[in-house]
Amino acid sequence: MHLSEFLQLLQSRPEYRERIVHLERINPRMAEWAESTAPLAAPLQAALDTQGIRRLYSHQAQALDLGRARRHFGVVTATASGKTLCYHLPTLEAIHAEPRARALYLFPTKALAQDQLRALRELTGTHLPHIRAAIYDGDTPQSERATIRASANILLSNPDMLHMGILPNHATWSRFFSRLTVVVIDEAHVYRGVFGSHVALLLRRLRRVCRMYGSDPQFIFASATIGNPHEHLRALLGDDVAVIDGNGAPQGARTVVFWNPPLQDVASGQRASTNVETTALFTELVEREIKTITFTRARKIAELLVRYARSRLEPQHPDIAARISSYRAGYQAQDRRAIERALFTGELIGIVSTNAMELGVDIGGLDAAILNGYPGTVASTWQQFGRAGRGQEPSLGVLVALDDPMDQYWMRHPAEFFARPHEQARIALDNPYILSDHLLCAAYERPLEPDETAAWFGDGGVSLVAALIEDELLRERSGRAYMPIGTYPAEHVSIRATGGETVELRLENGHVLEQVPLNRAPFEVHSGAIYLHQGESYLVLDLDLLTRSATARQAEVSYYTQPRDVTDVQVVEARASRPAGITTASFGEVDVRRTVVGYRRKALYKEDVLSDHELELPPQQFVTHAIWFTLPRPHVERLRQAQHDLRGGLHAAEHAMIALLPLLAMCDRWDIGGVSTAWHPDTDAATIFIYDGVPGGVGISELGYGELETWWRMTRDLIRECPCADGCPGCIQSPKCGNGNQPLDKAVALDILNTLLAEA
Repeated sequence: MHLSEFLQLLQSRPEYRERIVHLERINPRMAEWAESTAPLAAPLQAALDTQGIRRLYSHQAQALDLGRARRHFGVVTATASGKTLCYHLPTLEAIHAEPRARALYLFPTKALAQDQLRALRELTGTHLPHIRAAIYDGDTPQSERATIRASANILLSNPDMLHMGILPNHATWSRFFSRLTVVVIDEAHVYRGVFGSHVALLLRRLRRVCRMYGSDPQFIFASATIGNPHEHLRALLGDDVAVIDGNGAPQGARTVVFWNPPLQDVASGQRASTNVETTALFTELVEREIKTITFTRARKIAELLVRYARSRLEPQHPDIAARISSYRAGYQAQDRRAIERALFTGELIGIVSTNAMELGVDIGGLDAAILNGYPGTVASTWQQFGRAGRGQEPSLGVLVALDDPMDQYWMRHPAEFFARPHEQARIALDNPYILSDHLLCAAYERPLEPDETAAWFGDGGVSLVAALIEDELLRERSGRAYMPIGTYPAEHVSIRATGGETVELRLENGHVLEQVPLNRAPFEVHSGAIYLHQGESYLVLDLDLLTRSATARQAEVSYYTQPRDVTDVQVVEARASRPAGITTASFGEVDVRRTVVGYRRKALYKEDVLSDHELELPPQQFVTHAIWFTLPRPHVERLRQAQHDLRGGLHAAEHAMIALLPLLAMCDRWDIGGVSTAWHPDTDAATIFIYDGVPGGVGISELGYGELETWWRMTRDLIRECPCADGCPGCIQSPKCGNGNQPLDKAVALDILNTLLAEA
């Protein structure tokens, strides 16, 4: 069935018409061609001819010219715009001109490296036989590593391997580093927040090592569209970066549908299940041989949706049921490669993925992309929609809203979404936890000298080196800072936001099912948890955090589990304070202590709570940045005298504020935490804290501190506009609340926000 026919079908059904709250048609775009200032060398042009590429898009020609000028540059364009040629062509031309030159390609995932190696070999073929490209990552056999190190002139890797295996052992890579001419950073928009901060410091370490061996490579970035490309790429590199943000690639017509599950109870604001709605759309599409990808925001939901879809398809379409799959991080490498191949070849017709497939792995032509909930940013939404579209063929994108404040905000204001610019990416180069880790790694690679430290890592780096020497983590000799003999700091530093250590989830027979990040283990693989893997459910029998292991067995159950946790916050230091409305707002460091205290069993499909269970697990504790503000005592007394639920009002306002902070910062609510209390010992008042969810902070709460009045006003309007009577998931209820959304009071939250704004 053609997509236009499917859209007509949706619009013709009364039960579907009420769900379609907005339909946006985006016109096709014609190609813009251009020529570079000089023709390509004959072998390169022959390689392009073999691929059917006779002309370059305007942004590709511009990239080639910047590459020849040896300038650092970044290409910031939409998905499927031919960005890979923007770095392949300058790299291949440089190696063709100087066969001893070397290039390093860094990808955020192993899957992307595998995909780009295949594409690079197809491009070079027989026309460029002197191009020797190879992958060097954690999956590369030890027996092949020395050969690759010596002979590959294009090395494909990832930041983790550069950090853990290459830079600390730079002496064995001396010839490679002395000849390194081009470094490519693909999917640069991914490097934001904690991960981006680590990668920015890692690139400084890379440039420092290159200088040791007499090279000064050109850096080429490829990125999806973001709001601050020049600022972001410059922060990543620590140097000026020219930006190409024009897009000469053609694009087929795209239809975007905003789909809101119907209200089942207006007073409570309860809507039909987003998961069920998404499953229905997904199965409708794949039944008609429309190749579809569905994105979810959580691993567990990806597995649930495949399970739901198979149960719907198997009675009438068992052949189609066998051609759908889930895909997410955590699968074994061979399983991910098999799924990617099956999707590319057409063996699979539908896939449900986390954002692991949001990046540019070539999975062949797709017709439709369904988003099971707003991904958290405008940029990610367009990136996921962009995974559908075969050349200039039409494509369909559907955003199925969650019962969530951000989702419901867009359902009520769709025109604002399509007019809204992409968010800005943020990194925190001065995060002391991250910077200290990289200073230790840099000192291992080569002893640090004060002037050099300041040049590469800033004045903050100099003061942190002094502190590391005082703490005896570094040793000083002749004014230089050394790592103690016998230490290897990189193995203790994770550059991923999830943390480096993992828990092995094993079956009773010893088979390793998955590696679960240690900081997520108490929430996902506690005793009694139901863990989903490739559509199958597993009951976790025990979790041992000391041995970093958990045991599970396969179990067919009609429920899933949801952890319950409690959070305590203590003020470490107030770095700034300012008047805000009728109160004073503060920003600074806080000590956060989170403890999983139990879990709930909830029925599949119905979401009913079946039972509550207690757990005894150690707390997770870290220092981060937070904003906090108090409700002045006279207003607290007014609410108490009126017998209003102060705790419920504070809690509801906290939830709604957390939900809307992503409108101001490039993050989602899962990056942020909060605590509200009718009295806090550090402030001696009713207080709301909202904090960055990672040690040291990455600037999220700080941005909220600067925009607090706007943030309050947006939150007030969200609560006021929601049609529910007493609060719902679309305004004040939170899916991450460790207290089960108790207590909450919508009316008191509105009163508090009006009071803070000094508005009636």
